Amino acid sequence: TERCRRLRLPRRPATPPRRTSRPRSCSTAPSTPRTASATSATKRCAATSARCCCHVVNTSQAWSLSTAKPGNGVDELRDGSVDTYWQSDGGQPHLINVQFRKKMAISEIAFYLDYALDESYTPKKMSIRCGTTFHDLVEVRAVELHEPTGWVVVPLAPTEPGMAHLRTFFVQICVVSMHQNGRDTHVRQVRIFGPRTPVDVAVDVTGLGFRHTQLARYAVLR
Repeated sequence: TERCRRLRLPRRPATPPRRTSRPRSCSTAPSTPRTASATSATKRCAATSARCCCHVVNTSQAWSLSTAKPGNGVDELRDGSVDTYWQSDGGQPHLINVQFRKKMAISEIAFYLDYALDESYTPKKMSIRCGTTFHDLVEVRAVELHEPTGWVVVPLAPTEPGMAHLRTFFVQICVVSMHQNGRDTHVRQVRIFGPRTPVDVAVDVTGLGFRHTQLARYAVLR
């Protein structure tokens, strides 16, 4: 028996499974790294749009604030929801700056305020100033509020004689004081409105003609 054990041949190693060769190309890349890179790219795009979206609302306006607490800035002031708000974080007065790329006609400014929720954070005295830059601002309207709740509309009159509407490059909304001698302020929404230009299509005051593409493209509802 001992001799048979010595003469026993060793076992042959198992043959590994054959691997089929596949051409190297972008389509054979593993799916997990591609998914991770796509996710990170999506997050970067979202973050970039959020930043872009922190001060520029559209091609004609740029919004900025004097101070703001993290998470309560320009985005919350312009998101269209009355449940969010801008909260200042510094000394008075608190400023909202709106700069236009060209001279714009402005007829009124609307604020959404809620004294029942904000109490001492609610603005009491506000000043609206207009000009070309920070250095030549002129006060065009001063407003004093008493426990406002809802939209507060402030009409603006032209500063130059013979002008039908106020025209400006720069608008500054200054919160001078708050109710109950509060320090910081809450402003939930701000809207700036311009005058509507009436167009009498019946008499064709535009001079475009009824067959022009700028008028014909509105002839059919799809």
